[in-house]
Amino acid sequence: MSRFSRSALLAFCTLSAASLRAQTRGISDADLLRIQVVGGVAIAPAGDRVLYTVTGWEHPNARADTVLGDRHDRRSHVWMVPFTGGAARQLTFSERGESQPAWSPDGRTIAFVSARGAGTGDDTPKPQLWLLPADGGEARQLTTFRDGVVAFAWSPDASRIAVVTPDSLTREQEARTRRRDDAKVYEGDFRLNHLWVVTAATGAATKLTSGGFTVRGAPSWSPDGTQLAFDASPTPMIRDERRDAYVVDVASQRLDRITTNSNLQSTPQFAPNGRMLAFTSHPREFAQHHDGISARTLRNDELVLFDLGTKALTSHGHPTFDVSAGQPRWSADGSAIWFSASDRVYNTLYSYTIATKRYATTTKDLMVHGASASHDGSRMAFVMDSPGWPSEVFVQDASLPHPKRVTTTNAWLAERQLGETRVISWKSRDGRAVEGILLLPVGYREGMRVPTLVSAHGGPTGAWTNGFKGSAGGPGQAWAARGWAVLYPNPRGSTGYGEWWMRANTGDWGGGDYRDIMTGTDEVVRLGVADPEKLAFEGWSYGGYMTSWVVSQTSRFKSAMMGAGLPSLLSMAGTTDIPGYINTFFGDPQYDGSIINPNIRKYLERSAISYSDRITTPLLILHGGNDERVPIGQPMEFYRALKDRGKEVELVFYPREGHGLSEYYHQGDRMKREYEWIAQHTIGAPKATVQP
Repeated sequence: MSRFSRSALLAFCTLSAASLRAQTRGISDADLLRIQVVGGVAIAPAGDRVLYTVTGWEHPNARADTVLGDRHDRRSHVWMVPFTGGAARQLTFSERGESQPAWSPDGRTIAFVSARGAGTGDDTPKPQLWLLPADGGEARQLTTFRDGVVAFAWSPDASRIAVVTPDSLTREQEARTRRRDDAKVYEGDFRLNHLWVVTAATGAATKLTSGGFTVRGAPSWSPDGTQLAFDASPTPMIRDERRDAYVVDVASQRLDRITTNSNLQSTPQFAPNGRMLAFTSHPREFAQHHDGISARTLRNDELVLFDLGTKALTSHGHPTFDVSAGQPRWSADGSAIWFSASDRVYNTLYSYTIATKRYATTTKDLMVHGASASHDGSRMAFVMDSPGWPSEVFVQDASLPHPKRVTTTNAWLAERQLGETRVISWKSRDGRAVEGILLLPVGYREGMRVPTLVSAHGGPTGAWTNGFKGSAGGPGQAWAARGWAVLYPNPRGSTGYGEWWMRANTGDWGGGDYRDIMTGTDEVVRLGVADPEKLAFEGWSYGGYMTSWVVSQTSRFKSAMMGAGLPSLLSMAGTTDIPGYINTFFGDPQYDGSIINPNIRKYLERSAISYSDRITTPLLILHGGNDERVPIGQPMEFYRALKDRGKEVELVFYPREGHGLSEYYHQGDRMKREYEWIAQHTIGAPKATVQP
């Protein structure tokens, strides 16, 4: 795999955007809902064509005035584009959309998942596997699994497909569910996923696995088609992060458990010669609770190889390679393994040469979201985005000195002006370097001081990246169009900066991470960009926690929005669906009758609700009505504490929504409501705003 030329790619992206952009106006909230997202890239075995998905909002039943029209649904469809570029062609058009496109190994057939047919409510069609001739023709339904297809993988000879599907309810269980006689035992009554093998020609299906584990994702076939490798957990609970590797013999259904330490972090992949498996793993540091589940360990995921002949398990992690490896893929000749990983404000492709035991970067300072290689490895396709353009398909082979963009999915964006994005760094109070992204207003001139929004990312094990800042969940370019700058800091606790930085806010939420963000705000003021009298703050999830903490510790921000935030950590630890993640940072709550002990004191001291009396910043709280990650008690507790003390606060729930907002009108409302609140309280703008 040749190394990408960053300068050439940046020049290409810049020229493409500059040559097309008529610069009529900036991006609006409505534009952000219009943007279609490219993903699911899959290059043909011969390398001549590339499949990908395009996801966007559709409103097939809308009336003439779509603003007042019927419900919008978010759907994806499968497209194909030649490797050499040219006209892209949409292959699928069904009412509920399609996903997971995959070529058969012989290149003759395209498989995808789609829920087709009539029915609503309990009778809504389930997602099934469909097969489409690659050279044209009608798609045919292959599977009829009662509860649909979760994931799948073609066999090497294209005669069979391994399918992951949930175990079906018994007829009595299904009848009880339909009549709403469906009481649920908390953390019980699990539906487990298992493996089946389906014959591509006839649809005949054979179940391969059963028992007390749930298969996590698409398996990997051995090159001779006799075995399948997969990873599984004892339960499907999101807090159950125990994962082990298994190999099942397709003919005899004999199951071998490859690992027993439950440290697996990715799906095992067969080497091209069938002798080894590659996957990632990291050790666990915390003792198990009585149910066998422990707090999450914050360590880099290391590359591991398992020799199927000798049963030897070898870690290929190295102290000098301070990167958390992603899902590994083998090179065509088996000499190397490649994967993507978070790398500062980028997502980078890495390769590992087995003979020399050396890691190398394949891309640099680029945002690579997906990658797919041809059968011989000579050609690759990628999904990438940049600050100046949303995700598109890129390709590269030995004849191309740099990746070539072969799709233009949102051509209308050429008519919009964008704010400039800069990667900046600063020193925190302890001298540590911190990095972030600064988005400038459209048409910004050096020396102008502008209203500035500081946005904290979720996680905290996450990071802001130097990609396109234009989505309903991160509408930075819409703020830039209105004359605002946006600072996206990556404080300690963020991923992509090495293991120490990722672990640096353990037991210290609201400490070093808070100071990193405040010094970043100071830096943007020092640079002459931010108006210190017109600062605002916002964040979602952990970013919502940070928002609550910021307004409880300083009054420098004129307004704030807390999205899905957790201002009351002690109650959060006992109600969230990921208690082990909270325990990672603060330990298990110490409920031994001592009432106020050092552990409980830490939970209370780092909870914003404990400082409600001192809060003066007008606060907007947004939350999904069905959020299990950060349960609705969190915003309710904080709202009540603030409201009863006469603070300026507003709480909005979005019905049916979980931890993020997935519905069209809710996404639009969030953007409009947040901007109006912050603009009103920060720059004195009237509540009713007009889109730029």
